[in-house]
Amino acid sequence: MSWGAAVAGGFIGTLVLTTGMRAASEYGLTRVDVPFLLGTAFCRSRTRAKTVGYALHFVVGLAFALVYLAVFRVIGRSGWLIGSLFGLVHALFASTVLVNIVLPAIHPRMGTDFSAADTAPLLEPPGFMMHNYGPATPAVTVILHVIYGAIIGGFVHLAG
Repeated sequence: MSWGAAVAGGFIGTLVLTTGMRAASEYGLTRVDVPFLLGTAFCRSRTRAKTVGYALHFVVGLAFALVYLAVFRVIGRSGWLIGSLFGLVHALFASTVLVNIVLPAIHPRMGTDFSAADTAPLLEPPGFMMHNYGPATPAVTVILHVIYGAIIGGFVHLAG
């Protein structure tokens, strides 16, 4: 189980995940734009925020791939099926804790459930499992993270 395989799987997995989220948005299945959410935490400019957000999303995607690798090594197993399970846990954790609770608490331009009526945040809070960005958002998020995990698990397993 090599870190090179995990990084390669993480890169391909993040590419698929990001492209899938963008496609789901373009087809009207969701309004979520994770790179934009990340980028606006660091940039006021909406255009620059997209660029910064895509870079951050890829860095985070690669970092999570290394976390997956660490767990694969601890349990002594890898593969697309266990990677899919990790992707499911990742999606549930990311959309219920990280994006729903942590991000609104630290994001300087995102509203919260407690935002006052006289404030004008740039972004609405995502809500539980990012449901505020559309009713299909939870399903799209989970499916694409399962695929992300399967890709990483498959790459690590094939590299042996």
